[in-house]
Amino acid sequence: MSDITPPKRSLLGALRASFLTGLVVVLPTGLTLWLIWSVVGWLDGWILPLIPAAYQPEAIVHRLFGPEANFPLRGVGVAVFLVFTVLVGWMARGFIGRSLMRQAEVLVDRVPVVRSVYGGLKQITETVFAQKEKTFDRTCLVEFPRKGAWAVGLVASSPKGEIAAKLPGDEMIAVFVALTPLTSGVLIYVPRADVVFLDMKPDEAAKLVVSGGLVYPAVKEAVAVK
Repeated sequence: MSDITPPKRSLLGALRASFLTGLVVVLPTGLTLWLIWSVVGWLDGWILPLIPAAYQPEAIVHRLFGPEANFPLRGVGVAVFLVFTVLVGWMARGFIGRSLMRQAEVLVDRVPVVRSVYGGLKQITETVFAQKEKTFDRTCLVEFPRKGAWAVGLVASSPKGEIAAKLPGDEMIAVFVALTPLTSGVLIYVPRADVVFLDMKPDEAAKLVVSGGLVYPAVKEAVAVK
Protein backbone atom coordinates (compact mmCIF):
# COMPACT_ATOMS: atom_id res chain seq x y z
CA MET A 1 0.00 0.00 0.00
CA SER A 2 1.17 3.51 -0.72
CA ASP A 3 1.94 5.82 2.20
CA ILE A 4 0.93 8.88 0.18
CA THR A 5 -2.02 10.58 1.86
CA PRO A 6 -4.37 12.82 -0.09
CA PRO A 7 -3.81 16.53 0.51
CA LYS A 8 -6.08 18.09 3.08
CA ARG A 9 -8.71 20.45 1.76
CA SER A 10 -8.16 24.06 2.75
CA LEU A 11 -10.69 25.94 4.84
CA LEU A 12 -11.71 28.03 1.83
CA GLY A 13 -12.22 24.89 -0.25
CA ALA A 14 -14.34 23.28 2.47
CA LEU A 15 -16.48 26.42 2.76
CA ARG A 16 -16.89 26.54 -1.02
CA ALA A 17 -17.98 22.88 -1.15
CA SER A 18 -20.44 23.42 1.70
CA PHE A 19 -21.82 26.53 -0.01
CA LEU A 20 -22.40 24.70 -3.29
CA THR A 21 -24.04 21.79 -1.46
CA GLY A 22 -26.27 24.26 0.38
CA LEU A 23 -27.28 25.86 -2.92
CA VAL A 24 -28.33 22.47 -4.29
CA VAL A 25 -30.57 22.00 -1.25
CA VAL A 26 -31.86 25.56 -0.79
CA LEU A 27 -32.44 26.75 -4.36
CA PRO A 28 -35.06 24.17 -5.48
CA THR A 29 -37.01 24.55 -2.22
CA GLY A 30 -36.76 28.33 -2.17
CA LEU A 31 -37.72 28.77 -5.81
CA THR A 32 -40.66 26.39 -5.45
CA LEU A 33 -41.99 28.27 -2.40
CA TRP A 34 -41.44 31.61 -4.14
CA LEU A 35 -43.31 30.42 -7.24
CA ILE A 36 -46.26 29.16 -5.19
CA TRP A 37 -46.34 32.38 -3.15
CA SER A 38 -46.25 34.48 -6.34
CA VAL A 39 -49.02 32.52 -8.07
CA VAL A 40 -51.24 32.72 -4.98
CA GLY A 41 -50.58 36.46 -4.74
CA TRP A 42 -51.38 36.94 -8.43
CA LEU A 43 -54.70 35.11 -8.08
CA ASP A 44 -55.53 37.09 -4.95
CA GLY A 45 -54.78 40.37 -6.72
CA TRP A 46 -57.08 39.37 -9.57
CA ILE A 47 -59.98 38.02 -7.51
CA LEU A 48 -59.97 40.01 -4.25
CA PRO A 49 -61.27 43.26 -5.85
CA LEU A 50 -64.44 41.31 -6.74
CA ILE A 51 -65.05 40.21 -3.13
CA PRO A 52 -67.16 42.41 -0.79
CA ALA A 53 -65.22 44.44 1.77
CA ALA A 54 -66.59 42.40 4.69
CA TYR A 55 -64.87 39.27 3.33
CA GLN A 56 -61.53 40.82 2.43
CA PRO A 57 -58.47 39.23 4.13
CA GLU A 58 -57.84 42.33 6.27
CA ALA A 59 -61.41 42.28 7.56
CA ILE A 60 -61.18 38.56 8.35
CA VAL A 61 -57.91 39.06 10.25
CA HIS A 62 -59.39 41.94 12.25
CA ARG A 63 -62.45 39.88 13.20
CA LEU A 64 -60.39 36.88 14.26
CA PHE A 65 -57.44 38.55 16.00
CA GLY A 66 -58.61 42.06 16.80
CA PRO A 67 -58.23 45.45 15.09
CA GLU A 68 -54.53 45.68 16.02
CA ALA A 69 -53.60 42.56 14.06
CA ASN A 70 -51.92 43.33 10.80
CA PHE A 71 -50.31 40.50 8.82
CA PRO A 72 -50.82 39.25 5.26
CA LEU A 73 -53.39 36.54 4.68
CA ARG A 74 -52.96 34.96 1.27
CA GLY A 75 -55.03 32.28 -0.35
CA VAL A 76 -58.53 33.76 0.06
CA GLY A 77 -58.73 34.56 -3.65
CA VAL A 78 -57.52 31.04 -4.53
CA ALA A 79 -60.16 29.48 -2.28
CA VAL A 80 -62.89 31.65 -3.84
CA PHE A 81 -61.64 30.75 -7.33
CA LEU A 82 -61.71 27.01 -6.57
CA VAL A 83 -65.20 27.13 -5.03
CA PHE A 84 -66.54 29.29 -7.88
CA THR A 85 -65.03 27.01 -10.54
CA VAL A 86 -66.50 23.88 -8.91
CA LEU A 87 -69.95 25.49 -8.69
CA VAL A 88 -69.84 26.64 -12.33
CA GLY A 89 -68.75 23.17 -13.45
CA TRP A 90 -71.51 21.53 -11.41
CA MET A 91 -74.13 23.88 -12.90
CA ALA A 92 -72.81 23.48 -16.44
CA ARG A 93 -73.22 19.70 -16.24
CA GLY A 94 -76.94 20.04 -15.58
CA PHE A 95 -79.72 20.61 -18.10
CA ILE A 96 -80.30 24.24 -17.14
CA GLY A 97 -76.59 24.98 -17.18
CA ARG A 98 -76.14 23.46 -20.64
CA SER A 99 -79.07 25.51 -21.94
CA LEU A 100 -77.61 28.71 -20.53
CA MET A 101 -74.20 27.89 -22.02
CA ARG A 102 -75.73 27.35 -25.47
CA GLN A 103 -77.59 30.66 -25.29
CA ALA A 104 -74.45 32.47 -24.14
CA GLU A 105 -72.42 30.96 -26.99
CA VAL A 106 -75.07 32.06 -29.49
CA LEU A 107 -74.68 35.63 -28.22
CA VAL A 108 -70.89 35.39 -28.37
CA ASP A 109 -71.01 34.12 -31.97
CA ARG A 110 -72.68 37.39 -33.00
CA VAL A 111 -69.66 39.47 -31.96
CA PRO A 112 -66.96 39.19 -34.68
CA VAL A 113 -63.76 39.66 -32.66
CA VAL A 114 -64.98 38.07 -29.43
CA ARG A 115 -66.17 34.89 -31.14
CA SER A 116 -62.74 34.30 -32.68
CA VAL A 117 -60.93 34.71 -29.36
CA TYR A 118 -63.54 32.70 -27.45
CA GLY A 119 -63.58 29.90 -30.02
CA GLY A 120 -59.80 29.51 -29.99
CA LEU A 121 -59.56 29.57 -26.19
CA LYS A 122 -62.42 27.09 -25.89
CA GLN A 123 -60.74 24.62 -28.23
CA ILE A 124 -57.47 24.87 -26.30
CA THR A 125 -59.09 24.42 -22.89
CA GLU A 126 -61.24 21.52 -24.07
CA THR A 127 -58.20 19.79 -25.56
CA VAL A 128 -55.99 20.33 -22.50
CA PHE A 129 -58.45 19.95 -19.60
CA ALA A 130 -61.41 17.96 -20.92
CA GLN A 131 -58.96 15.39 -22.37
CA LYS A 132 -61.18 14.53 -25.30
CA GLU A 133 -58.02 13.54 -27.09
CA LYS A 134 -54.63 12.55 -25.75
CA THR A 135 -52.05 15.22 -26.53
CA PHE A 136 -48.46 15.71 -25.42
CA ASP A 137 -48.53 12.23 -23.87
CA ARG A 138 -45.44 11.03 -25.77
CA THR A 139 -41.97 12.41 -26.38
CA CYS A 140 -39.77 11.98 -29.40
CA LEU A 141 -36.63 13.02 -31.22
CA VAL A 142 -37.10 14.93 -34.47
CA GLU A 143 -34.60 16.43 -36.89
CA PHE A 144 -34.80 20.19 -36.27
CA PRO A 145 -33.87 22.84 -37.37
CA ARG A 146 -31.91 21.00 -40.08
CA LYS A 147 -31.19 17.46 -41.16
CA GLY A 148 -28.67 15.82 -38.85
CA ALA A 149 -29.55 18.01 -35.86
CA TRP A 150 -31.99 16.44 -33.39
CA ALA A 151 -34.36 18.12 -30.94
CA VAL A 152 -36.59 16.78 -28.18
CA GLY A 153 -40.28 17.21 -29.03
CA LEU A 154 -43.72 16.53 -27.62
CA VAL A 155 -46.12 14.59 -29.83
CA ALA A 156 -49.31 16.62 -30.30
CA SER A 157 -52.55 15.56 -31.96
CA SER A 158 -52.67 14.33 -35.53
CA PRO A 159 -53.30 16.97 -38.21
CA LYS A 160 -56.93 17.54 -39.12
CA GLY A 161 -59.01 19.48 -41.62
CA GLU A 162 -57.33 21.47 -44.36
CA ILE A 163 -53.84 20.86 -42.99
CA ALA A 164 -54.35 17.10 -43.01
CA ALA A 165 -55.73 17.24 -46.55
CA LYS A 166 -52.88 19.31 -48.00
CA LEU A 167 -49.91 17.83 -46.19
CA PRO A 168 -47.81 15.53 -48.39
CA GLY A 169 -47.44 11.95 -47.28
CA ASP A 170 -49.84 9.45 -45.82
CA GLU A 171 -49.06 9.46 -42.09
CA MET A 172 -48.01 12.79 -40.62
CA ILE A 173 -47.93 13.82 -36.97
CA ALA A 174 -47.69 17.18 -35.21
CA VAL A 175 -44.67 17.70 -32.95
CA PHE A 176 -44.18 20.65 -30.62
CA VAL A 177 -40.50 21.53 -30.24
CA ALA A 178 -39.97 23.69 -27.16
CA LEU A 179 -37.12 26.18 -27.11
CA THR A 180 -34.85 26.66 -24.11
CA PRO A 181 -35.75 27.90 -21.51
CA LEU A 182 -39.29 26.84 -22.53
CA THR A 183 -40.41 30.41 -23.27
CA SER A 184 -41.52 29.62 -26.81
CA GLY A 185 -41.67 26.78 -29.27
CA VAL A 186 -42.35 25.64 -32.81
CA LEU A 187 -45.13 23.36 -34.06
CA ILE A 188 -43.97 21.24 -36.99
CA TYR A 189 -45.59 18.47 -39.05
CA VAL A 190 -43.32 15.57 -39.92
CA PRO A 191 -43.78 12.03 -41.24
CA ARG A 192 -44.23 9.50 -38.46
CA ALA A 193 -41.43 7.40 -39.98
CA ASP A 194 -38.95 10.27 -39.42
CA VAL A 195 -39.69 10.50 -35.70
CA VAL A 196 -37.82 8.53 -33.02
CA PHE A 197 -40.20 7.92 -30.11
CA LEU A 198 -38.79 8.00 -26.57
CA ASP A 199 -39.73 6.37 -23.29
CA MET A 200 -39.07 9.72 -21.59
CA LYS A 201 -42.12 11.27 -19.92
CA PRO A 202 -43.32 14.74 -20.99
CA ASP A 203 -42.42 16.31 -17.62
CA GLU A 204 -38.92 14.81 -17.87
CA ALA A 205 -38.55 16.26 -21.37
CA ALA A 206 -39.66 19.67 -20.06
CA LYS A 207 -37.01 19.55 -17.33
CA LEU A 208 -34.38 18.63 -19.91
CA VAL A 209 -35.32 21.59 -22.12
CA VAL A 210 -35.61 24.10 -19.27
CA SER A 211 -32.21 23.12 -17.87
CA GLY A 212 -30.56 23.47 -21.25
CA GLY A 213 -29.59 19.81 -21.35
CA LEU A 214 -28.22 19.64 -17.80
CA VAL A 215 -31.00 17.65 -16.12
CA TYR A 216 -31.52 14.21 -17.63
CA PRO A 217 -34.09 11.68 -16.38
CA ALA A 218 -32.83 8.92 -14.16
CA VAL A 219 -31.70 5.87 -16.11
CA LYS A 220 -33.96 2.92 -15.37
CA GLU A 221 -32.14 -0.37 -15.05
CA ALA A 222 -33.42 -2.98 -17.42
CA VAL A 223 -34.79 -6.09 -15.77
CA ALA A 224 -33.28 -9.23 -17.26
CA VAL A 225 -35.88 -11.75 -18.39
CA LYS A 226 -34.88 -15.26 -17.58
